[in-house]
Amino acid sequence: MSNVLGSTDSSSGRPMTLFADIVSVVDFSKSSLTLSLLSIAFNPTAWNIVARNGGTAFASNYFHFLTTSKEYRNKTITRLFGGNNRAGVYFLALMIFSFGILRDTLYQRALEDQPRKALLPEPFATLVPAVLFIVGQTFVITSTWALGVTGTFLGDYFGILMDNRVEGFPFNVLRDPMYVGSTMCFCAGALWYERPVGLFISIYVYFVYVIALRYEGPFTDMIYAKREEERAQGSKKQK
Repeated sequence: MSNVLGSTDSSSGRPMTLFADIVSVVDFSKSSLTLSLLSIAFNPTAWNIVARNGGTAFASNYFHFLTTSKEYRNKTITRLFGGNNRAGVYFLALMIFSFGILRDTLYQRALEDQPRKALLPEPFATLVPAVLFIVGQTFVITSTWALGVTGTFLGDYFGILMDNRVEGFPFNVLRDPMYVGSTMCFCAGALWYERPVGLFISIYVYFVYVIALRYEGPFTDMIYAKREEERAQGSKKQK
């Protein structure tokens, strides 16, 4: 077999599927891999639950989170900061950012503990991950800049809503540029360090984000729809 992942298996003469080739190299016995996968699933799941419940324990409310969209009214975090919802958002932003660093650290450790194998031939082995990382970081950074701190870190769950929908770059290119950019960076790390497990984790990241968006997107839409409904009712009363 060639040294590059995904090439034809000369012993059988049949092309191996990329995913099967990746999985065959992954050492699933490593605890670092398990910790990395858990940390990736934790971030979007836990923070959406915390924001919806205003800081209540997410474990006991997990299934309730999947079936209701009204828990964000509890405002527990806001109450912890004396009713200052903006301070509550900044606190949640600090927690999300900190756990994001932990997630990335665990991902790096998972890569280091796994077998190394060439994934792309030169010069693509250097160029492709570099481009992926630059583009991915561009999506993440420009998304954060366009949304601001409160827009990025679930401020709408705290009642801090944006006046208008952000339609400039990168939201005029992708609906969810931050999640896409993050996934691209995971993939870039896998290719740069030549670790097949990184591609496996990147696929996992993609599906975790897809599942999170199935709940996050409609819930956010509901918050803004409710705001518009309240505005319409207020206009009728003034008339």
